[in-house]
Order: sequence, then structure tokens, then C-alpha cells
Amino acid sequence: MNTPTVQTAPLWPILVYFGLVLGLVVSMIGLSSWLGQRHQDRATGEPYESGIVATGSARLRLSANWYLIAMLFVIFDVEAVFIMTWAFVVRDVGWSGYSAVALFIGILVAALLYEWRQGALDGIAPKRQRGMERLPVYARHRGNGT
Repeated sequence: MNTPTVQTAPLWPILVYFGLVLGLVVSMIGLSSWLGQRHQDRATGEPYESGIVATGSARLRLSANWYLIAMLFVIFDVEAVFIMTWAFVVRDVGWSGYSAVALFIGILVAALLYEWRQGALDGIAPKRQRGMERLPVYARHRGNGT
């Protein structure tokens, strides 16, 4: 009776590679701290914004609608990754994969329509001016009735 033999790869190449990477990182950090400049000028601790002196606060108040639109973008962007991976294996998965991705896209379209109907994609709506409700949409944005 023949027993199958298990072949294992030698461990030394990965250990050598790990040692070389660790040595490179340590030498780069050591050389930068040994050769780097050490000065304590007045502007050393200031943030550098492409040569422009920073003014004001970095804490901006953003509308909650901005966060909602950003979150929806990330969600639908991740779904695009799933659809792209399906496109790479479309011949291997056949009709079952096609029906699965069609169902997936259908759910995405339903979610997008729901978000649209709820007004999540409107962003920050400008305040309506009196008498502007009856004007066509393009005239409302220009601010006049012509």
C-alpha cells in the first residue's frame, strides 16, 4: 500500500527574505535619524500647506447630507468591485453566475431608487424663493423667470 508523501517547501527562503526586509527597514530608519537635520526653528512645528500659511481652524462644519452622500458613494463603489470580479470569471460561472449578478444589480437598482425617492441624493437643497415654485427647473436655478 502506497502512502502519499506530503511535500513541504523549505522554510529558509522566507526567513531570509524577512531578515533582508527587516534589515533594510532598520537601516533606513537608522540612517535617517543619524543623518537627518535637527533644528528647532519657530516654524518647525507649524503645518506646511504647500507654502501657504495656515489660517483659521481646520474644523469645518459639514452638513449631515454630505456624509450621507459620501457613505452612499462608498457603498456603491464597493458593489462595483464585486461586479468587476464577476466580469473576470463570467465564463467560468455560467448562467448561474449571470442570474446571481443580475439579482445583485437588481437589488442595487432598487436601493438606488429607494434612496432617490427618499431624497438622500438631493444634497443640500437651496431655500425656495417666493413665486419660484411654478417656474421650470432651469429657470429656478438661474434665479429669474426668463
